[in-house]
Amino acid sequence: MSYGTERRWSAAAWWKRRSGRRERLRFDGWIAGLGTSGGTRVVLGHWPRSPFGPFSDVMVERADGERLLLAPSRETAEFISGTYTFDAVRVVPVEVSVLGDVWTVEAGPLRLRFTTGRRGVLGLLLRAVPGVLAGRPAWSACVDLPARVLLTGVRTRGSAGGGRREWYGARDLRPVRSVTGVFEGADLGRCAPVEPPVRFGFGSVPARPALVRVTTTVELGEETGTTARKSGEETR
Repeated sequence: MSYGTERRWSAAAWWKRRSGRRERLRFDGWIAGLGTSGGTRVVLGHWPRSPFGPFSDVMVERADGERLLLAPSRETAEFISGTYTFDAVRVVPVEVSVLGDVWTVEAGPLRLRFTTGRRGVLGLLLRAVPGVLAGRPAWSACVDLPARVLLTGVRTRGSAGGGRREWYGARDLRPVRSVTGVFEGADLGRCAPVEPPVRFGFGSVPARPALVRVTTTVELGEETGTTARKSGEETR
C-alpha cells in the first residue's frame, strides 16, 4: 500500500470516528441455499468482490444441528465466525466453478454440484433493481417485511455477532433444480427443502433451494476497527 493510500485511509478512519459512524464493508456476489434428503443443509457464499478480494465460503448444518464453517483463509474464517455462529471452523481450500447453469464446489470434506433453473416472476423483478439501489442499507430495510412474507425464514436486515449489523440487497433469484454431493465420505442425497431453517445468523435462506445474487453490507462493531479491510480496497 502506498503512502498516499495510507493517508487517505487514516483520514477516512478519523472522520468516521469523529462523526460516530461505524465502518461498513460490502460484499458482492451470490448466496446458494441448499437442502438435501440426508438432512444436511448447505449455504454457499461466492464473492467475486469483497474487502478480502475474491473468495468463497461454505456454511454446513448437519442433520443433528452441528454448524460448520469452511473458509479459505484464517482472515476470512475469523471475520465470518465473528459475524455468524458456528460449532466448528475449518480453514480449507474452497474452489467454485460455474459452467452455464451448473455450479461445482470443492471445500475440504465437501464435494457438491448443483444446477439452477429458469428464474420466476420474483427473480425477474429483482433483476430490475439497480445495483446502486440494492447496495443501500435503506433499501434492504424497506424490503425486509415483503421478503419475510414472500420467502419464509428470509430477512434482509438484522443484528449479527460482535455488535455488527447486516443488510442484504437481492438482485436476482433462481431456483436450484438438482443437487448431488458428498460430505466427509457420505452421500448427501437428492435436493430437498432447507428444513429446518439454518441457524447461522439472524435469518435463514429461502426454504426452496435457490441461488440469490446479492449485495451484502456489514457494519462493524466498535471493537472491530479497520483490521477486517484489505489494504487498498475501498468500502462505503
